Amino acid sequence: MNLLVVTGASSGIGRAIANRFLVDGWNVLSIARRPCPEAGVDSLLCDLAEPGALESLEGALSERLAEADRICLVHNASVMRSDRIDGLASADLQEVLQLNILSANALNRLAAPSMGPGSSILYIGSTLAEKAVPGVASYVIAKHALAGMMRATCQDLAGRGIHTCMICPGFTDTEQLRGLIGDNTETLAAITAMSAFDRLIEPEEIAETVAFASHAPVLNGALIHANLGQRER
Repeated sequence: MNLLVVTGASSGIGRAIANRFLVDGWNVLSIARRPCPEAGVDSLLCDLAEPGALESLEGALSERLAEADRICLVHNASVMRSDRIDGLASADLQEVLQLNILSANALNRLAAPSMGPGSSILYIGSTLAEKAVPGVASYVIAKHALAGMMRATCQDLAGRGIHTCMICPGFTDTEQLRGLIGDNTETLAAITAMSAFDRLIEPEEIAETVAFASHAPVLNGALIHANLGQRER
């Protein structure tokens, strides 16, 4: 039995990933604050932004992992806030790192012992995993750290037949992005103009990339930009 475990699958990219793996006949388990609305997805409810939240799911998660022959773990849950390095409170940074980094580490520790050859650990990054823009300091820090976690995963699991990579979307048409933009049409136009295709990425396009990566061990350790090609200014 093939099992996808994906965080943050209640909406956006995570939901699209869950649906894409269902199409391929995988069993799908979502870990998020809200249930995944896709029919056929099993949901474990958990606020990954809370320290120690995964401990309450350890028993249920272990049962599901033990039933699987092949596991794909996708770290998708994330948060982007408007903040700057000259005003970023340590407590606020800690909250962002809890969701983006520490929860991923805890989930790796729980899942890795059950993962056999052919399994994969995939990270959803960002173009901001390798560069920075002003005004989203905590997000930039977290995604850079996630790239380091992916590379450490590659090295530490070498020889076990488990592969890893990071998919780095550009501006994707999700609820989170729309929430940041609001009704500002000028901002939306500026963002879409950065793409070589003059549009936002659809979540389904990222999901397709993740599905491919799940069965492509040749990508082990790679950081893959999935951004339609961005115009450099």
